[in-house]
Order: sequence, then C-alpha cells, then structure tokens
Amino acid sequence: MKIIHSYTFKKAAKKFHRNQISSLKEAINKIISTPLIGSLKTGDLLGIRVYKFHIHHQLFLLAYSYEERDDLLTLLDIGSHENFYRDLK
Repeated sequence: MKIIHSYTFKKAAKKFHRNQISSLKEAINKIISTPLIGSLKTGDLLGIRVYKFHIHHQLFLLAYSYEERDDLLTLLDIGSHENFYRDLK
C-alpha cells in the first residue's frame, strides 16, 4: 500500500507532542490494516473517510481517502472536532 501525506496533514501532525505521536501512529496503523474503517462522508466531502480516535481523553478526527483500485491511501488532515469539517472543505 502506498501512503501519501498531504501538506495540511504534515503541518497539523508537526504540532503534536511527543506523547501524542504514538497514539497517532496507532490510528494510522489501524487505517492501514483496515482502510474502510472510517465513516464515509457525503455531499461536499464525497469520497473522504474520517476515522475518530482519542488522545488523552480528547477526540481527534483523521480525514483520509482510499483508492482501492490503486491501493493508495492519502492522509488529508487531522484535528479536533471544532471546525474540522469546515476547514476540510
């Protein structure tokens, strides 16, 4: 499986603290093992999946797209729920 990190994802992940990175890597590994684990969005966000997970009792959302035909996983954005979908558009 080929994995691509978008600029927005890299920028947001860079702000994570050292103790949060292990939880982020664990979430990414879950997505890699089961790419259809995230909930599929509709409307403006058609084709994007969002996986929800917790880091130290705070909810984080990880937006990604998966192309089964090319076996390509693109990590789009990560952040807390506040304004997440608005910024993702």
